[in-house]
Amino acid sequence: MNIIESLQWRYATKKFDNQKILSQDKIDLISEAFNLTATSYGLQPLQLLIIKDKKIQKELTEHSWNQQQVADASHLLVICIENKIDAKYITKYFESVKSIRNTPSEILKPFEEQLITSFTQKSKEEISIWATKQAYLAMGNLLTVCAIEKIDACPMEGFIPEKYDEILNLKDLGLTSVLVLPIGYRAEDDMFSELKKVRRGVQNMVVNISS
Repeated sequence: MNIIESLQWRYATKKFDNQKILSQDKIDLISEAFNLTATSYGLQPLQLLIIKDKKIQKELTEHSWNQQQVADASHLLVICIENKIDAKYITKYFESVKSIRNTPSEILKPFEEQLITSFTQKSKEEISIWATKQAYLAMGNLLTVCAIEKIDACPMEGFIPEKYDEILNLKDLGLTSVLVLPIGYRAEDDMFSELKKVRRGVQNMVVNISS
């Protein structure tokens, strides 16, 4: 399928076939795609939890407004943000840039200092909001990759982050859950898979400005 056909094919899966499991190759591809997602400044203030444990998935379903996709999906993806984006975190990023690209320190230092100053002046809430925006970028990227790979998915905001954080011990990892993405294969009797998409139309969504 081409990209438009793939996006037409995808939908927010309401019912997964709990007997069909994604291959490790597919999970590896999802992991790589997540890692390659664009983020502001390239700082990647995110981590991805990949859960394949029916007991945990069932427990989390209770804190996902009982949305059965969480329990029945092949894997449950939880996109998390880093709780601490400070000077140490930013410096570590620039050390990676220097190591991978062999960029001289004198070129990187002004930008590094600028980011450290900027983030030092932000409140914890402001940094959290910024990081959460990066999580949505990652979610969008994963949805497209899943569509191309014929992997069904259901993006979710409808869950209780505090409960997820507690059950998954995210505080100990310095993380906070912000988005949930069950993935797998649709059930044959999911009536929503056959429904036509309802969209406003390109002419109402896109404004062309040209000379």
